[in-house]
Amino acid sequence: MQRKWGAMEALFRPRAVAVIGASDNPSKLGSHVMRSLIEGGYPGAIYPVNPGKEEISGIKTYPSISQIQGLVDLAVIVLPAEQVPQILQECGEKGIKAMILITAGFKEIEDRKGEQLQEEILRLAERYGIKIIGPNTFGVVNLHYPLNASFTPEFSRVKKGKISLLSQSGGMSHLMAFLSMKENLGLSKIIGLGNRCNVDFWDMLEYLNEDPETQVITMYLEGVDKPRRLIEVAQRMNQKKPILAYKVGISSTSDRASQFHTGSLAGNYEIYLGAFRQAGIFSVQSSEELLDTAKAFSLSLLPKGNRVAVLSGQAGPGMAACDVCEREGLSIPPFSSETQKKINALLPPLAIRTNPVDMGPAWYDSNAIQGIVEAVLEDQGIDAILLCIMFASANRSAVGILADSLTQIERRKPILCCISAPGGIWDEEIQRLEASGAPNFQTPERAAKALANLAHYKMKFHRE
Repeated sequence: MQRKWGAMEALFRPRAVAVIGASDNPSKLGSHVMRSLIEGGYPGAIYPVNPGKEEISGIKTYPSISQIQGLVDLAVIVLPAEQVPQILQECGEKGIKAMILITAGFKEIEDRKGEQLQEEILRLAERYGIKIIGPNTFGVVNLHYPLNASFTPEFSRVKKGKISLLSQSGGMSHLMAFLSMKENLGLSKIIGLGNRCNVDFWDMLEYLNEDPETQVITMYLEGVDKPRRLIEVAQRMNQKKPILAYKVGISSTSDRASQFHTGSLAGNYEIYLGAFRQAGIFSVQSSEELLDTAKAFSLSLLPKGNRVAVLSGQAGPGMAACDVCEREGLSIPPFSSETQKKINALLPPLAIRTNPVDMGPAWYDSNAIQGIVEAVLEDQGIDAILLCIMFASANRSAVGILADSLTQIERRKPILCCISAPGGIWDEEIQRLEASGAPNFQTPERAAKALANLAHYKMKFHRE
C-alpha cells in the first residue's frame, strides 16, 4: 500500500524527531523519552532541545526548535504546561505537523486555568495544522517502524504483531503492553490519547482501518465528548477490521473519576453498549478479555457457527472449558457416527469418547491426539475445536507433533488451545502452533471465552 504522507505519517513514521525538554537526568521524563527513542532503535534523526545542554546521550543538543537546521516531522514535548503555547507556536513556524504532548496540567485538572491552556493550544494547532496526541499522555509506539516516542523504554520489548491499542489511560496501556509481553502477544501500535486535544478515537480508527500493519483494533475508553462521531466512523468502517472496546464507567465512582483523569465524563454505560452493538464494535469486560479476544482475532479463523468440540487430556480442564462454553451460549453437540468411529479406534477403554472428549491415557499418545484433532476437523457438525493439553514428562512430544500436523493441514475451522507447561518447555512448540493459526491461552476458561467471543462476533456482525 502506498502511504500518503501527512500528519498521521509524521506521527507514526517520522523521519526526524525533536525532543523538547530532553534531559540526561534520569528523574526527568525527557531523559526517558530519549532512552525510548535510542534503545528502541528509531531509524531517523533525533534532535534533543534543551538550552542548558550541549549534548545529551552523545547527541548534539539545540537551545530551541528554531535552531535545528534539518527537517523535523514530530515533536515530543516534556515541558511545564505554561511553556507549551510558546513552544507550539515555534513548532508551527518550523513546519512540524505532529506533536506528542506528554505534559499534564490541562483539561484534566480541577482548575479553569488548565482548560484555558488546552483551548489555547487547540487554537494554535488549528492555525498551524498540527495534530496533537495528548496532552497528558505517555506517548506513541509503532513497533513496526520502529518508533518508541514514549517515556517508557520497556515498550520497545513488546513483540511486533497485528493488534493496535488505543487508550485514554497510560496506566492501562502499560498494564496491557506488559501483559502482552508475558504472553508473547504481538502488538502493532500503542497509542495514548490522553486528553484528546485534536486527535480522538475516531481519527485513530480511520487511520488504523487503512493501516496495513494493523489487523485488530482495541480500545480502552473512559468517556468521549462526541460519542455519536465515534459511532458514525465505526459504522463507515463496515467491520473491515474487528474493533474491540473495553469501556469502564459502570459505577458512579469510576464515572466521576474519569472526568478528572482525562477531562471526560464516562456517560451512561448501557447507552454506550447499545451504540457499540449498532456500530459493529465488540464490547469486552476486562483488560485480560480485551487482549485474549484480540489475540483470537489476530491468529484464528472465525467459526461458522456455535458448535464446539472440547478435547482434553484430563477431565478437569475440559469440564472448566465446557462450563464457560455453555454459559456463553455455545453448543457441545455429539459427533457424527463416522467421527465417533475414528475416535473410538484411537482411544483406550478408559477414555471418554463423546463430546467433550477426555482422552485419559491417550493424553500420552501423540498419534492419538493428532488423529482425534484431524477427525474432528472433518466433522461437518462441528464449527470449532477447543483443545486442552497439560504437560507431563510422558507426553513431551505431543505438542510438537500436533504443531507439525496443523501446519500441513488446510484448515477451515478455528482451533483454540490451552496448552500448559512449565516455563521453558513447549515454548517453541506453542509458537509454531500459534503461527499455524491456533492461539494458545493460559487457562481453559480464557480459551473458551475467547472462542465464544469469536462466535458471537460472527453471529452479530458477519451473518453472511
